[in-house]
Amino acid sequence: MDAYTGFAQVYDLFMEDVPYDCWCRQNVSVLKEYGIRKGIVADLGCGTGNITERMAGLGYDMIGIDSSEEMLEIAQEKNLKNGNHVLYLCQDMRSFELYGTCAAVISRCDAMNYILTKEDLISVFRLVNNYLDPGGIFLFDCNSVHKYETVLSDNTIAENRENASFIWENYYDPKTHRNEYDLTLFILDEERKEDEKRRFLRLMETHVQRAFTLDEIKEAAKKAGMIWREARDTETMSAADQNTGRYLIILQENGKHSKKSK
Repeated sequence: MDAYTGFAQVYDLFMEDVPYDCWCRQNVSVLKEYGIRKGIVADLGCGTGNITERMAGLGYDMIGIDSSEEMLEIAQEKNLKNGNHVLYLCQDMRSFELYGTCAAVISRCDAMNYILTKEDLISVFRLVNNYLDPGGIFLFDCNSVHKYETVLSDNTIAENRENASFIWENYYDPKTHRNEYDLTLFILDEERKEDEKRRFLRLMETHVQRAFTLDEIKEAAKKAGMIWREARDTETMSAADQNTGRYLIILQENGKHSKKSK
């Protein structure tokens, strides 16, 4: 089953507590540290545009990239409502194409955990490196092995709202570092919401993610030709350690030369 089809309808409802504003502040802070205060920024795995739209509102020329048409439809609605001029592209991050280079590429909310093999991770890094301006930054977060082992593990999570609910059954394999969760959604049928007995539609999706160790990410970056800069803890913004649940990784473009350096 494809991920983010039925879930797209209620994604923002169940993600309302995600600290998007905080993550945008982190993005801007890191980009400024590396001298990037404006320009084109591509958002890989942009989903419904929560980060993309906020970054556009802060003055960046945004490109949102996601493989889910359903998620992008919602993002585009926000784009029109906000009066932004974000370019949304329905593409797989493992094979995305742009018309030119970007000052930075970002990816938040564990989108990179949907990359399941080292080979694909290298492919994403190579593409990012190719589409970055000289010295440009790739800033992305990802869940750690520690989080999958100690927080998600083999747990079941459920949430109930007035018009929707979900059951999340999680399975984690410590040998392969693959995390699979079966998501069962119950969504109010909008066409019959005024009926005396409201009807809920039952939808199911399976999501598969993978945790990479910092050493594996460093190795992939090196093979892709990128420069490893640092790994931070998204909660504290200090250096990541063994208890970090979500890494914030910073890689830098390598191989191009700006006119100023010639």
